[in-house]
Amino acid sequence: MIEDRILYEDNHVIVINKRPSEIVQGDKTGDATMPDAIKSYLKEKYNKPGNVFCGVVHRLDRPTSGAVIFARTSKALERLNAQFREKETNKTYWAIVENRPSNQEDRLVHFLRKNESQNKSYAVDSKTSGAKEAILSYKLIRSSERYHLLEISLETGRHHQIRAQLSAIGCIIKGDVKYGAKRSNDDGSICLHARKISFTHPTSKEIIEIIAPVPNNTLWKAVEK
Repeated sequence: MIEDRILYEDNHVIVINKRPSEIVQGDKTGDATMPDAIKSYLKEKYNKPGNVFCGVVHRLDRPTSGAVIFARTSKALERLNAQFREKETNKTYWAIVENRPSNQEDRLVHFLRKNESQNKSYAVDSKTSGAKEAILSYKLIRSSERYHLLEISLETGRHHQIRAQLSAIGCIIKGDVKYGAKRSNDDGSICLHARKISFTHPTSKEIIEIIAPVPNNTLWKAVEK
């Protein structure tokens, strides 16, 4: 139920802790989307007649989890979209990777090119046609015998950026077979989680900071401690 995963809600904004496999926006599968579920929830909770508004502000890949912001009014959607466009929001991700990075922390700069037919991005030479600069910073938070938890901040927003850049340095996200993981996760997820997001409220102008609990499974709970 979507109401069990609401991280923030008011008349203008609703933030949900997305589960792996949920889709933020409709795709060729035709599967139900998060806005569909949110609209049903709002319609029932507030006994609203007619259509209910729910605007998509930003997206997460289907196999990832974590905080996603949705707008409850068209004015909020316009203002939040502008914040994302102008890079005025801050997003922090957690990733569980198979190999320990060579540096405790680092800033990665790659040029990525999207392959549309494969729905995948590749690190390429900067002069390659269609290549876009991708920049992120990471730090190693902790390690277990088999896996390593990284905290990641994005400076750019490219297609599959974290997945492609970590793969390029040999730190493949657990379960991310598309980018070289040894095996898939049982639930089809990848161990990438939108842990924290902060934004300016579209009407009050207050800074809102949201922290999304990690998925409720043994591996995530073990690395969270």
